[in-house]
Amino acid sequence: MTLMREEASSSWQKIQQQNLSNKAVYQQLAEKIRAFEPAFVYMVGRGTSDHAGVFARYLIEVELGVVVAAAAPSVASLFSRQLKLNKALVLLISQSGRSEDLLAQGRAAKQSGALVVALVNDISSPLAALADYAIPLLAGPEKAVAATKSYLCTLSALLQLVAHWKQDQALLDALDSLPAALQQVVEQPAQLHAEHIKTLRHSVVLGRAFGYAISREIALKIKEVCGIQAEAFSSAEFLHGPISLLNQPLTLLNVQLHDESTEAHEAQIAEVKKRGGVVLTLALNAEQQAIHPRLQPLLLMQRFYLDIEAVALALGHNPDAPVGLNKVTSTL
Repeated sequence: MTLMREEASSSWQKIQQQNLSNKAVYQQLAEKIRAFEPAFVYMVGRGTSDHAGVFARYLIEVELGVVVAAAAPSVASLFSRQLKLNKALVLLISQSGRSEDLLAQGRAAKQSGALVVALVNDISSPLAALADYAIPLLAGPEKAVAATKSYLCTLSALLQLVAHWKQDQALLDALDSLPAALQQVVEQPAQLHAEHIKTLRHSVVLGRAFGYAISREIALKIKEVCGIQAEAFSSAEFLHGPISLLNQPLTLLNVQLHDESTEAHEAQIAEVKKRGGVVLTLALNAEQQAIHPRLQPLLLMQRFYLDIEAVALALGHNPDAPVGLNKVTSTL
């Protein structure tokens, strides 16, 4: 068994531990955030952590009505600019907690008077020490280059934080059932197979809202472990120019969730098919569709991680050590 499969398959256990261990942290932090009354949320992350930030943006804006902005970490680290973040809740997401650009952003945020929160897997890291509050992701060591369980643990932690901040009992109750739902997904048959993508040189991943958020991570993993160019678009945005890619043969992955965006997304996918696009759909079964809609992206990602690992192996790649990639990437 590859490290990637082993780690992805353990996500439900890590999230179960997270639910049990972090409850007091979520409650205390949620109370502090409500008292702070942030004017906006400022998201900071790189790579997979940045993709988790896109999920956080939809989650916070939809559930709480608070504006979310994505950071450009180079503004602090390379240009040494001090932003006016005194009314911001700053969320820094990191696996290692040691990337200098994120640390620079955290220091600048604290100096400006922001409420700084780190979601970090290494709780002994400088980023955790710097933050006003640190949420342990509790994913454990992640040795495969392609992150899996740390991403799912980050989404789970964001859901918990927002549910406690909003005091949303329905979402809190649903989160209690998340580990068991993820475990069931691990045991279900694959959706994506090597024959679906073995002839591809490039592909497009389409989702809407929360589906678009995870589409970015799906596209990254296709590139990382299969060496196939993949680009994520909102299905709405795809119609505004990029749809001209359908003037030549193109395979698209349809990220299908069942939430408020479903009807609009399906209409856009129908238009893509009408114009000749070959569409492969990543979807949930009937039982999974009944789970709280905010949890559905995690279930779909859980299945995808296992499927893309198997596809990579079938194509002759080593998903644990993609050529040219390192586990820790240091940026300024």
